[in-house]
Amino acid sequence: MILGDLGAEVIKVERPGAGDDTRAWGPPFVGKESAYFLSVNRNKKSIAVDLKHPRGVQLITELAAVCDVLVENYLPGKLHQMGLGYEQLSRTNPQLIYCSISGYGQTGPQSQSPGYDSIASAVSGMMHITGPEGGEPVRPGVAMTDLATGLYTHGAVMAALLQRHRTGRGAHIDCNLLSAQVACLSHIAANYLNAGKEAKRWGTAHESIVPYQVTLTLTARRWFVMLCLLH
Repeated sequence: MILGDLGAEVIKVERPGAGDDTRAWGPPFVGKESAYFLSVNRNKKSIAVDLKHPRGVQLITELAAVCDVLVENYLPGKLHQMGLGYEQLSRTNPQLIYCSISGYGQTGPQSQSPGYDSIASAVSGMMHITGPEGGEPVRPGVAMTDLATGLYTHGAVMAALLQRHRTGRGAHIDCNLLSAQVACLSHIAANYLNAGKEAKRWGTAHESIVPYQVTLTLTARRWFVMLCLLH
């Protein structure tokens, strides 16, 4: 979506029939398509391709030969079994930037496990630090793991395009939900790794900055955000 916002021609490959599952993720719907689907698929064209059919494999191979970037989110090794892995397509187009997005990376003990935003949010520790103080873990209100992975992927693709401009060679990019969310722990991870300080849930407050939280006023019964501004 971001690459499309920046002017790239994006062709979304969907399965024949129902297409992308998120088309039905509603309500609400706009016409026959979910608002969810429309929110993340702007600036994209769509085609339906049966990747289990030889003609479908041939079509994707022909597209990869003339495209700059291929982004896929199959289980690692699945597209290789279909003849559409990085090694196979890079022989057709050595300048192809092939970006794989998975739950846990292309290698490792969990590589064959499907990835979901909520699971990565829990496993990474994000839910451990989100929620009311003394309360239960809370999943963020939007799919922060999915969004963060998309943002990291966008940056990696842009870097690969710059590298290709200098070297003439493509690349295989490995992005995954767990690594992206762990990276987003930022100072929380640094506190533990460098100072042995385990994080906990603080609600809207901050363990290192006071005041830094949402507070209910006693007079107007309105919520406001109170910050400590350091100069």
